[in-house]
Amino acid sequence: MIITITLNPCIDKSSVVPLMKPESKLRCTDVVHEAGGGGINVSKALKKLDVPSVALFPAGGHNGNMLCSLLKESGILFHAVDSKVETRENWIVLEESTNHQFRFTFPGREVIEQTIITLVDHIRSFSPTYIVASGSLPPGLPDYFYGLIVKTAAAVGAKCIVDTSGPALQALKGKKAYMIKPNIGELCRMLNIERLEKNEVDDAAKQIIRDGFAQVVVVSMGPDGAWLVSEEEQHFVSSPPVEKKSTVGAGDSMVAGITYALQKGANLKEALQWGISCGSAATMNPGTNLFKKEDAEKLFAYLNQ
Repeated sequence: MIITITLNPCIDKSSVVPLMKPESKLRCTDVVHEAGGGGINVSKALKKLDVPSVALFPAGGHNGNMLCSLLKESGILFHAVDSKVETRENWIVLEESTNHQFRFTFPGREVIEQTIITLVDHIRSFSPTYIVASGSLPPGLPDYFYGLIVKTAAAVGAKCIVDTSGPALQALKGKKAYMIKPNIGELCRMLNIERLEKNEVDDAAKQIIRDGFAQVVVVSMGPDGAWLVSEEEQHFVSSPPVEKKSTVGAGDSMVAGITYALQKGANLKEALQWGISCGSAATMNPGTNLFKKEDAEKLFAYLNQ
């Protein structure tokens, strides 16, 4: 079983306007509401790959009820803990005339620490093989909380994949997650250096492993592809050529593809190829639609030619 954990979930509200013009009344299309947040997006992507998961998250207020309703309608299994505060919302506006996307991301309200401790304790009620903890931390929550999830995963015999950034990522030093997925900018910050060339990324990732962040490091390099590095292996996979329409959800789709492959028993290189395929397939769709399974399968086949 795969469990996804989202500590700062949201409702993503998206709309389209002909032109973004200041101090004008903007005529928008109907609002589309979607369940969002890192781990929840991973669960949505896994469902597209016909792999079940259980999404764990705190939720509260009107938005929290809507979040649960949206997941129920989508057929995604979930377990929510009452956060006692309103779940946050984000806005995504597409400017039709330019195809530019404007993403308004809000921090959310402070969640009581005990709520998240209760959520993490509920992991023990399941028998997961993989735990995917993804996304930002809610305001007021200490940076070490992803380390707590890694520790709990080890206690139940699960492999923990963490996809976060900033201080929460830095706080994983010495915690030895199974896998982390920084981008190249985040990797530089973890090592306190200004920049890395493409041919230096694998050595930098090995230093991250020596520092005890994770056993496996996947370094996302955007449209160029990604590195996967462990103590024994290193692989680079270039992104396939696709017509990009949106980058929303590409990172979460990549994590889902990797987790899907590992759960199916694939080796690390194949897992990276699936991650690249799902992430690239997500960019082929507008808005927040993630990817189509058939697109991901075609791109995986392309990478294996």
